Amino acid sequence: MTTATAAPVDRLLYKPEEAAEALAIGRSTIYELMAEGALKYIKLGRTRRIRRTDLEAYVASLAPLPN
Repeated sequence: MTTATAAPVDRLLYKPEEAAEALAIGRSTIYELMAEGALKYIKLGRTRRIRRTDLEAYVASLAPLPN
């Protein structure tokens, strides 16, 4: 018997924990980046969410390692 697995959801908003997983970094690092202003976020009530486009912009802003 096989089990069907659902395709991953292409999220528009990420919780900080989900953003950390997507970037393969620690959750505390995400909070530090948000506090420094390096990673934009929005507040919905008492929660913080990070737009997918802001995650992509942060990754694009990272300097590549020299060869």
